[in-house]
Amino acid sequence: MNRTGREAEDLALAYLTGRGLRLIERNYSTRLGEIDLVMGDGDCLVFVEVRFRRPGRFGDAVESVGRRKQGRLLRVAEAFLLEHPVQARRPCRFDVVGMGADQGKIEWIQDAFGH
Repeated sequence: MNRTGREAEDLALAYLTGRGLRLIERNYSTRLGEIDLVMGDGDCLVFVEVRFRRPGRFGDAVESVGRRKQGRLLRVAEAFLLEHPVQARRPCRFDVVGMGADQGKIEWIQDAFGH
C-alpha cells in the first residue's frame, strides 16, 4: 500500500472510531482481494472500503466503487465470515469512506450498496 492510501485509512479509522465504531480487523486480505477495515457498529459488522481521489480525477471517491468492486468486496466479506464464524451471526453492511486530496472533507456512506 502506498503512503497516501495508508494515511487515508488512518484518517478513516480515526473518523469512524470517533463516531463509536470499533476496529475488528484492518486490511483483511485473501487471494480474492482486500477489505480495508472491518468494524463493529453496535451489533452490526461493517465492511469499510476507504477511497481517496486526487484532484482532477473523474468522479468522487464514493462513486469510484462500481459494481465490479462491490462484487469483489462481497466475495472477500464472505471469506471473512467463513473464517470468523462468530462474526457471521451478526447483521452486516458495507460502508464507503471517501476523501479528496485535501483530506479535510470526509464522506461516510453507510450501507453504501444496500439500495
